[in-house]
Amino acid sequence: MSIVISGTGAFIPENRVSNEELAARVDTTDEWIRSHTGIGARRFAADGLVSSDLGAAAARVALERAGKKPEDVDLIVVATATPDYFAFPSTACIVQDKLGAANAAALDINAGCTGFIYALDVAGSMLAAPGRRTALVIGAETLSRIADWGDRATCVLFGDGAAAFVLERDDNAPGVAGGGSGLLFSWLRAKGSGAKSLYLSQPERTKTFERVGDCGKPPAIIMDGKSVYMFAVKAITDTIEALLAESGYALGDFKWIVPHQANLRIVQAAAKRFGIADEQIFMNIEEYANTSAASIPIAMNEMAEKGLLKKGDLVMAMGFGAGLTYGGAIIRW
Repeated sequence: MSIVISGTGAFIPENRVSNEELAARVDTTDEWIRSHTGIGARRFAADGLVSSDLGAAAARVALERAGKKPEDVDLIVVATATPDYFAFPSTACIVQDKLGAANAAALDINAGCTGFIYALDVAGSMLAAPGRRTALVIGAETLSRIADWGDRATCVLFGDGAAAFVLERDDNAPGVAGGGSGLLFSWLRAKGSGAKSLYLSQPERTKTFERVGDCGKPPAIIMDGKSVYMFAVKAITDTIEALLAESGYALGDFKWIVPHQANLRIVQAAAKRFGIADEQIFMNIEEYANTSAASIPIAMNEMAEKGLLKKGDLVMAMGFGAGLTYGGAIIRW
C-alpha cells in the first residue's frame, strides 16, 4: 500500500509587486531585499479574496489533473497561518463548502511555514486507515493581510498564494519496504521554547472579563530575524540528517531537494554544510517571496508543470517556521 500524489495545482494571484514597487511604499531598496533574502517580487491577492478562495482555486486544478470530482474527496487538510477566521471555523471547512466536497472531513493544520509538511503526514496517516481513499492537502496563505507595513525588516518577505496535492491510497502499489512510491518517510519536530521568535501580535486573553492590550490594532507578524535565521539553518541540517538516517538514502539518491522558500541565504548556508550543488535545490523565492505553508506545494507544482519532476524521481521536501516547527518528507514522484 502506498499514498501517492495523483494531481497538483496552484493559484498564483495576478497582482505582482516588484521590490521597486514596494520600495515606493516602504523605506527599502531592491538591492537590500535581494542581498538579504534573494526575493525580487511577490504576489498579493486581490481585494476581497481570502485564503479559502485561493485554496479552493488551487484544489480545483489539482482535482481536475487527478481526474477526481469534489464528491470523491474523503478528507481535506488545509495548512495555513492566515485562516479566514482566527480560531474557528476552520478554513478547511470553508474550502469544503466552496468545492462542494460533500463527503469530506475537513481540518486545519497550524504549523507555520512547516504546515504543508505536517499536513502531508496527517493526511497520509489518515488515508492509511480503512474507509478513506482520497485526500486534498492544501497550503494557502494571504500573508499580505497580516504584514506589518511599518516594519521594513519583515513586510518585504511575504507573499500570497496557494497550492494543492491530491493524495490517493493505492492498495496495489508497493509500500516503503518494496521500493514504494508517493509519501515514503516523514520526520517532524517542534521547538516551542522559540514561540515568541515568530508570532502574530494580538490582545492577550488572560482575564475573563477584561481584554488586555490594544484591541483596536490589527494582528501583525512579529519576528526576531536573527534568532529565526539561526534556528532555520540548524533546522534544515537536522532535518536532512534525520531523513537520511531513517530512510537509508544518500544525498546523491535525490533528484531534487525542495526547501521552504523563506530566504535564499538560509538555504545556501545549510546547503554549504552538506556540499549540496545549487542545481539539486529548487528555489523560486525570487518570484514569489515567502508564502509560508504554500511555498513547498507552489514550488513542486511549478516543477511538475515545467516537466522537472519525472516519474520515479526521489524528492526531499523540508520546512521550518513559526511554532517553532520543522521537519521534512521524502517523496517518490
